[in-house]
Amino acid sequence: MTEQPRLKRKAKGERPYFFSDPSIDKLLAMLMGLAGEVSVLRDRLDTVERLAEQNKLFTRAEIENYQPDEEALKERAERRAVFLGEVTRIIEAELEGMQDEDDAPYSQALELVNRTES
Repeated sequence: MTEQPRLKRKAKGERPYFFSDPSIDKLLAMLMGLAGEVSVLRDRLDTVERLAEQNKLFTRAEIENYQPDEEALKERAERRAVFLGEVTRIIEAELEGMQDEDDAPYSQALELVNRTES
């Protein structure tokens, strides 16, 4: 089997910005990344379904009518939480950074109070 060529994860140069608010560009980048992943997943799933039906393992109708049990639902929920954490990681990192900045004046005030009481 031939090895797939590996693309560079990062382009050279500055990231282009198309909107006046860089947050919109970040959101668009996240959305396009997800769209690409979903497209690849759908193609692969289509392949699996066609091969399964061709080899008489199960039909597409059986997939559509499948009812997951409690264990499957639990595993899916856990996997979904991890996935969404990855998708929203950039936003969470910024929010954490903003919280650290917001806490700075409070922390400084506490230090000042503690110093004056000592």
